[in-house]
Amino acid sequence: MQSPILLEDFEHKVTRFLQDEVPFLFIIDFDKTTKQAFTFEEAAKQNIYFNIKGIGNDKTLTKTTAQDTNFDLNPTLVSKEIYEKAFTTVKHELNTGNSFLLNLTFPTALDTTVDLDDIYQKAYAPYKLLYKDKFVVFSPECYLKVKDGNIFSYPMKGTINSNVPNAEELLLSNKKELYEHNTIVDLIRNDLSMIAKKVRVNKFRFVDKIKKGNQELLQTSTEIQGELPKNWKNEFASLLLKTLPAGSISGAPKKKTLEIISKAEIAPRGFYTGIFGVFDGQNIDSAVSIRFIERINGSLIYKSGGGITHLSELEEEYQELLEKIYVPTI
Repeated sequence: MQSPILLEDFEHKVTRFLQDEVPFLFIIDFDKTTKQAFTFEEAAKQNIYFNIKGIGNDKTLTKTTAQDTNFDLNPTLVSKEIYEKAFTTVKHELNTGNSFLLNLTFPTALDTTVDLDDIYQKAYAPYKLLYKDKFVVFSPECYLKVKDGNIFSYPMKGTINSNVPNAEELLLSNKKELYEHNTIVDLIRNDLSMIAKKVRVNKFRFVDKIKKGNQELLQTSTEIQGELPKNWKNEFASLLLKTLPAGSISGAPKKKTLEIISKAEIAPRGFYTGIFGVFDGQNIDSAVSIRFIERINGSLIYKSGGGITHLSELEEEYQELLEKIYVPTI
């Protein structure tokens, strides 16, 4: 009797692709329980399509017939009572010093006629992923880049609508946003220091513009850089996993904050707030899986959230859930 053929595990597959310079896609969920790597062709055969700044396999995707690019999602937010219960739990943990920053997320039901395929093709974002008929991601947030043996991270924290008078000045002077940004930058620096040397901040709290339908958001980001080991391709998968989950969508300190998240949130995150990325044969680019719509029991669910600190107010954070439910269309 022949022995069963063992499936190649994630780390070995990633290492083989990197050493052979084979372009591939990788996807990891929030809990690191599901880790996948595919060649571009393998992904397409499984109805997994992606586009990361022009690199992808979605040219073979059948073009959508949807005409409307201003999708009416008709979201129904979770009740304020349910949100307040979780918010109160988080604030208690913050006030007792068990966490300094926690990203609290919730699912929101959508009442819409558009489909995941329509959303993927019409969404405008630097990082896009359509995973079978299960979920779509249109993320603005880079996680890690690797170029010429150097690793870069770009944590994003702090947002304001550009239509607000003096928007950039208000954003940069907001104490809550500054505290949140500083905390995440410190966490990411520590995460990169576990896998790289000479970790440094190159550019602190610069302002990016992000499309939101017909509107424009201003978002603060920071560039952090480190030097990977010379043999990084042999170790990349394990090095990457050491940094997860991403600090910007978990919090600090990470271990204790993850325990609080599991207690406070009402549903498992799954692939939401995990990461996905691509190796193009030379370099790596990856994103945090935010701006995320999932099909659950036949209905579409938008998952969103925001960072909670000791300065956070219930009404503002509850409103932020709603403000983040949108599709930035082409």
